[in-house]
Amino acid sequence: MLASASRARLGILRGAGIDPIVQVSEVDEDAVADALPHGTSPEDVVVALARAKALDVAAAIPEHSADAVVVGCDSMLLVNGQLQGKPHTPEVAKQRWKDQAGRSAELLTGHCVLRVRDGEIVADAAECSGTVIHFAKPTDDELDAYIATGEPLQVAGSFTLDGLGGWFVDRIDGDPSSVIGIGLPLLRGLLEDVGVSVTQLWRDAAQ
Repeated sequence: MLASASRARLGILRGAGIDPIVQVSEVDEDAVADALPHGTSPEDVVVALARAKALDVAAAIPEHSADAVVVGCDSMLLVNGQLQGKPHTPEVAKQRWKDQAGRSAELLTGHCVLRVRDGEIVADAAECSGTVIHFAKPTDDELDAYIATGEPLQVAGSFTLDGLGGWFVDRIDGDPSSVIGIGLPLLRGLLEDVGVSVTQLWRDAAQ
């Protein structure tokens, strides 16, 4: 089960041979982040958000259900020591791009995997992946055109790697799938930690 409404995350999993059940969590991300102790590291913040989403979905799995795996993720861009989530408005997106254009920042993605049997969590694993993004310098006209598409308003860091935003990323240092929203190498390891081989989840394995 994928505890996310992200079409990008779903696309990565489908492209990698997995067709998850999508169940969007009802977690208030701001409330979860605000409740964390002062001084919580950026890496622990995104992991806590990913865990909250996974737990929310896991709690809704009926008792006496079959063996289930729930995956939660959360991504934020770390710029000058500050975490940035979705900008939501064109004004915020434009200011963030003004701050990050021509510079580098780290995209952090928290992952949490829960294994659920008969309504009980029997195993869990969580970790954060980090990838350095080297941003290009779009012109004012390019930036206005990009923001006008609406794409950067609902994604962490106000950019995508696999969409129109990819034109304005010079290079990355790290895992591209993690930047898009869910890191396949990290997820494979977390699945192993809860006793699941990724090959068990491939769609062809069930056919």
